[in-house]
Amino acid sequence: MTDRAGIPDGAGPAGGSWRPLTGRRRRLLRWIALGAVLLVLTGTAVGWWLYVKLDGNITADASAAAELERYERERPAHLATGAQNILLIGSDSRAGKGNSGYGRDRGTQRSDTTILLHLPKDRKSATAVSIPRDLMTDVPSCLKPDGTRTGERFVQFNWAFEWGGAACTIRTAEKLTGIRIDHHMVVDFGGFKRMVDAVGGVEVCLKEPVDDTEARLRLTAGRHVLRGEQALGFVRARQSLGNGSDTQRMQRQQQFLGSLVKKVQGNGVLLNPTRLYPVLDAATSSVTTDPGLASLRGLYELVRSVRDIPTEQVKFLTVPRHPYPSNPNRDELVEPDAGRLFRQLREDRPLTVTPPDPESESEAESGRDDGQELRERADGRAEGERAADRDDEGGKIGTGATPTPVPTFTGTTAGQADCR
Repeated sequence: MTDRAGIPDGAGPAGGSWRPLTGRRRRLLRWIALGAVLLVLTGTAVGWWLYVKLDGNITADASAAAELERYERERPAHLATGAQNILLIGSDSRAGKGNSGYGRDRGTQRSDTTILLHLPKDRKSATAVSIPRDLMTDVPSCLKPDGTRTGERFVQFNWAFEWGGAACTIRTAEKLTGIRIDHHMVVDFGGFKRMVDAVGGVEVCLKEPVDDTEARLRLTAGRHVLRGEQALGFVRARQSLGNGSDTQRMQRQQQFLGSLVKKVQGNGVLLNPTRLYPVLDAATSSVTTDPGLASLRGLYELVRSVRDIPTEQVKFLTVPRHPYPSNPNRDELVEPDAGRLFRQLREDRPLTVTPPDPESESEAESGRDDGQELRERADGRAEGERAADRDDEGGKIGTGATPTPVPTFTGTTAGQADCR
């Protein structure tokens, strides 16, 4: 006889004996299946909780977006599709958690540091340009926190942030450079410290000991890994490091950021979830951004687009400037060098940087302007570059004109940011 499956009585299926599932085995399989489902649900729930937590950390600057929308017609047009320009603003506000120790909160803030970060369309490089806080420029009429408006004035650059926050700073930067700002980020003292701590500190080397009460910085000469308060003091100190000029402070900030970029890429932070989470947690809880970046997805897409840029292609420089004639404690742009730099970024064209010569750097601090070295280099270029520049301005590119050499500016790269 055979059963319904055609198997003779007493015979098991081919390949081994067949044993019906007992009640105990059925219950075991159910528990295993249930456990697997619970693990999947728990993992999904934890992942969702982490996403919501990080996403909720970010503060969107809706007021700045509304103000920029009001002045959309006067803003520069996008000239390079796919490229992005992000304005990074370091606020010296004493408001907020952890900032009161740096002075009394008077309800005002200025941009202690402003950096224009240019990401080209191909994402094969990044250029960070420091804008001096004391640069004399035209600041447009801006909306103040109390609802009143300022008049347009010719003042130092960092007044824009005090008068009208990020929106006023963006409009001032756009008017100065002709470059459309796509996104912005604002970070205060506490936020900077949290981000440095999240990557385990940043290494620096000092030729001389530092004892700066105002910057809360006391270090011996030699190698140090700076965290928290010490890192903040290092990038803010003026009187105790170098000659006390804002020029050297900006260079020190650029070197510090270069070391930070190098460490993040070298430690594989961006590719390691266990290392990436504390960095994302610190970053998202430390910045105020425009609505376009005010989400974990927006920040992730930004990080993903730049994580493969070689450190030697992450460039840092300062806009060419020299002392303002009416007040040597203020700055003004050096032309045509500044205009050439802004045009390269505006049109998404390449540029190179080279470290300053120590001798010429010391001469610059004794009265020689930052643009002189650039002009001397320009004197050594072929006349073809100047002709090509004129053709660019007249819209005559591509009709047999001599190719324009890639311009060089004084600066550094993250690849050069070894212990100093």
